[in-house]
Amino acid sequence: MVTPLPLNLKLQTNDSPLYSNPALYRSFIGKLNFLTNTRPDPSFSIQALSQFMQNPTQNHFKALTHTLNYVVATSGKGILLKDSDSLKLQAYFDSDWGACLDTQRFVTGCVILFGNSPINWKSKKQCTVSKSSSEAKYRAMAASNS
Repeated sequence: MVTPLPLNLKLQTNDSPLYSNPALYRSFIGKLNFLTNTRPDPSFSIQALSQFMQNPTQNHFKALTHTLNYVVATSGKGILLKDSDSLKLQAYFDSDWGACLDTQRFVTGCVILFGNSPINWKSKKQCTVSKSSSEAKYRAMAASNS
């Protein structure tokens, strides 16, 4: 697996029949949430999948299986803390406008670097609805400060 989720996948609440074992789905999502402490790369996909813990569908479980296969295939990867003479604080952010098809809310992602080493990262669905991608990007930048 090259990506934590299949490309261009947009999950919805009722996109397929309900998954037969929601407790198993919740268990995997709970374990993956702890993984984001050391692996920032699947954070977005885990955040996206965790929205459907109440009523997971078969498509949600299929996407979860894809994420688990990605984690297994990239098990040797993690955070690399590099020595650096430059101790600049840098923040990178992005947003996915209309990422949630059910609520039309956008998802922001942010990584903060100290020198060349990541010290903080997050992915979050915002509580407001943006009317444009520019507004979504501006809100993502403002959210990176908190």
